Amino acid sequence: MGLFDFASNIGRNLFGNEDEAASKITDHLEANNPGIEGLSVDYQDGVVTVSGEAKDAEAVEKAILMAGNVEGVKEVVNNTNIPVVEEVQVEYYVIQSGDTLSKLAKKYYGDPMAYERIFEANREVIQDPDLIFVGQKIRIPLA
Repeated sequence: MGLFDFASNIGRNLFGNEDEAASKITDHLEANNPGIEGLSVDYQDGVVTVSGEAKDAEAVEKAILMAGNVEGVKEVVNNTNIPVVEEVQVEYYVIQSGDTLSKLAKKYYGDPMAYERIFEANREVIQDPDLIFVGQKIRIPLA
């Protein structure tokens, strides 16, 4: 599963019907805006399109993860001014049952106390390092 594909049956439940999906996802992104000016969100049949002027590729990645980790979203389309190229320095990981940020830090960095690095890279997606959910997609910085 790459950056742009998501499991639509999991994630934050933000909207009750498709008519309100775009506005609810927009509110969610703007509450923790990762750096996109003139943010615009469109939702149709489980596909979210994010548009606007991003400050950098990391801001776009975070916006995609924020939108994609919403229940009912199966795909996110990047229509910002910056294309996102999946780089070697970042791995996208889907949380499994039993995972903690400490366990992931031990796996990727050899040090469970390095969980803060993962948390900081996902601050817009993860509000509390102790509250992650199965199926949630996050960024693991490798470099």
